[in-house]
Amino acid sequence: MKLNRLLQVIFGFVLLFSISCTSEYEETIPEITYQNGLLITNEGNFGTPNADVTFITKDLSLMQNEIYKAKNNKENLGDVLQTMVLNGDKAYLLLNNSNKIQIVDRVTFKKAGEITAQLNTPRYMAIANGNLYVSNDKYGGEKFVNVYKLSDNSFVKKIDFASTSTVERVVEAGGNIFVQNASYGFGNTITKINTTTNAIEGTPIPMPNGDINKTITYNNNLYVIAQGTADSYIHQINPAGSVVKTTTLTGIANGTNLQIDGGRFYFTSSNKVYSMDMNATATPTNPIITAVDGGANFTLYGFSVIDGRIFTSDVKKFTQPSEISVYTSAGTFITKFTAGMGATSVYKN
Repeated sequence: MKLNRLLQVIFGFVLLFSISCTSEYEETIPEITYQNGLLITNEGNFGTPNADVTFITKDLSLMQNEIYKAKNNKENLGDVLQTMVLNGDKAYLLLNNSNKIQIVDRVTFKKAGEITAQLNTPRYMAIANGNLYVSNDKYGGEKFVNVYKLSDNSFVKKIDFASTSTVERVVEAGGNIFVQNASYGFGNTITKINTTTNAIEGTPIPMPNGDINKTITYNNNLYVIAQGTADSYIHQINPAGSVVKTTTLTGIANGTNLQIDGGRFYFTSSNKVYSMDMNATATPTNPIITAVDGGANFTLYGFSVIDGRIFTSDVKKFTQPSEISVYTSAGTFITKFTAGMGATSVYKN
């Protein structure tokens, strides 16, 4: 039996059992829930509301696709699931082309709210000081970050950026919000937002080298991977907004997909995955994984490292469901399975 059918079979058994039991016995069937496992966001196809989320157990033995649809009366989640944020008992799912943030219970995945106010091509989210910060970047249009109160999902404020700016990834470090002013390898600054005043603080922070591909947060610091003409760079930025360290990845071009796990950097270049200790100064000479080459923009479209396991996603050029491959932290293959269309990130739930 294929792995991606197992939980569907379980659902069918539960339904059959509950129908066969009469009120005389008052049987109670426990609801299938999604804690203590992994959630995989699937973008879906642009212009089609087929985005959804895949669940897989921690031991990778059971999985279920389209869990939002399964728990919400077959309702479509929306168009382009860009990102997800987990906070408390809630999961916030940002639908880029639907201009909404769907809120669900992170265990049952049943709807628990929705945010639509003032959204215009939302991109990424982060949480700080009791608020949700959402970047919006309309092609050829407005660039801004919206603030929403987590307690009731109400709109608080719109923080405008210059029309010439880029407003992409949003991350939290030291209680502050930092906005990546770069996308697709174009742009080299980060903007700091003071979460007490909800206003831009100071001027954009320039990176010493390269254009930014991805910004993440780890242990209250920012880490930015940037590409140059021949080399790539990992910049460490403290919560005050100062670049405190730069690691040069000599001879590795177009570094991206930066992740940190167990005190190590993991990143990709083309169809190769590299790993190095965060304190190392020498560039790794060999990749730990060379993925099947379906094109640099598709083979490693999704990349996550969680608790010593590497998850890569080949989105098959968005013509068929994504293939997720799982490896050890050393690059040894473990297993593979099929997720939804356009699988991107894996989250620990």
